[in-house]
Amino acid sequence: MNKIKVAFVGTRGIPNNYGGFEQFAEYISKELVQSDFEVTVYNPSFHSYNASEYEGVKIVKKWSPEALIGNSANFIYDFLSYRNAIKSNHDIVYLAGYSTVFPANILIRKNNSKIVTNMDGLEFKRSKYSKLAQIFILFTEKIAVWRSDFLVSDNIGIQKYYEKTYKKSSFFIPYGAEIPLTFDESILKTYNVVKNEYFLLIARFEPENNLEMIFNGYLKSSSKLKFLAVGNCNNKYGKSIQKKYPQIQYIDSLYNKEHLNSLRHFSSIYFHGHSVGGTNPSLLEAMACQSFIFSHNNEFNKSVLNENAFYFKNSEEISNGISNIEEIKIKKNNFVESNLKKIKSIYTWENICNLHKEMFKSILQL
Repeated sequence: MNKIKVAFVGTRGIPNNYGGFEQFAEYISKELVQSDFEVTVYNPSFHSYNASEYEGVKIVKKWSPEALIGNSANFIYDFLSYRNAIKSNHDIVYLAGYSTVFPANILIRKNNSKIVTNMDGLEFKRSKYSKLAQIFILFTEKIAVWRSDFLVSDNIGIQKYYEKTYKKSSFFIPYGAEIPLTFDESILKTYNVVKNEYFLLIARFEPENNLEMIFNGYLKSSSKLKFLAVGNCNNKYGKSIQKKYPQIQYIDSLYNKEHLNSLRHFSSIYFHGHSVGGTNPSLLEAMACQSFIFSHNNEFNKSVLNENAFYFKNSEEISNGISNIEEIKIKKNNFVESNLKKIKSIYTWENICNLHKEMFKSILQL
């Protein structure tokens, strides 16, 4: 039997040095290769990894003029990657997201390859975009639903949205997370914090992640604990946040997993403010690190955490939660244990990889 050929298009490449889709592509592609799939991942030309293979995964680089035109370069990069994947006659072309691949979706004639699109979150609701951009993104969403042979939803809430809005079913396959074997308390000295005496937030600095709501709630509580915020805080929005909330300790774009995991584990409260995405990788990682989670109250986060978090919808609820932390902490052990059990049973990378293998085989009727 010939190997199933799978191509991943639309990420910033592997090895991962960026974010969620890239982490996903790295784990899945390596596991598929171990299971006798032939896998190609497309990397942008600026990616630091220059070999043609990474742990058995074929790497194909395509031009991305990001240094010249910024994020608009992704339209060109995705187009070139998609076109090459189709021409190379892959059995499955797996698209990570849909907005910047939309010109390719319209202009490139499909062959026998099955197009599978992971639809990510409700991108058109992201408040960082202008109204015109939101309308455009919603249009690209419709194109992706129309042109894809199959859809993947990483969250039950996202799956319900596509069923209700487009009457289109999708495979529910979330992201995965690794459970750290150890945590190093000495790492905290690097960030001038002490075990259980700081709050933590890890997120991209974007309006829909509700940083201002969280910071306002923290300041209203008059808590004496430090607040660490980790993310791309030196973008335009991040700089405005730093100016507005100088009381917060900011850490720019930290990618050291050991440091991140230890910061999560030893924090007093881990804040998760994401509001328009699906299953967020940073939330799963907080669960895997046994963090005590305060989460924005929306259907996406609740479908992951269920009753095992303290939920908030505004800064007043955050302030009250912090002020009454000793009462809420009575539930901490149950929250932490239930979330860890869920990571072990649902969100392991092994399970996520198996779901993808099953999906690919069912699509190809093997």
